[in-house]
Amino acid sequence: MNLNLAHAPCPCGSAKPYSACCGRFLDEARQPETAEALMRSRYSAYVRMREDYLLRTWHPSTRPNQIDFSDAATTRWLGLKIIRSEAGGPNDQHGIVEFAARYKVGGKAQRMVEISRFVRENSGWFYLNGALPPPKPLRR
Repeated sequence: MNLNLAHAPCPCGSAKPYSACCGRFLDEARQPETAEALMRSRYSAYVRMREDYLLRTWHPSTRPNQIDFSDAATTRWLGLKIIRSEAGGPNDQHGIVEFAARYKVGGKAQRMVEISRFVRENSGWFYLNGALPPPKPLRR
């Protein structure tokens, strides 16, 4: 791992150095203890274009064959915000993390909000799938 990247702030927004945060999972093959930690590390993997980690942490029943990084050259990740987290602790078998990711593609600002579902098997957390949150009612 590049030493400068190891001491840089983690892309997940934790304010910790990458090596003390998501780098432990992406570069050292350690297992995240919670669904939220896995969510944060997967965001960092998208930022770093780490297809190997994304596929390894995707549940086999829903895992794609490959990750589409076709927009990677024009994508700039701007930040991750955890909106809520349900269950997904060290003693849970399932977890939900709702997040918002901000990024730019070709200079255009984008925001993706997803409710991600996670499952723990063989003492490791896996991303199962995600859904868009329900639309908010219009105010009158």
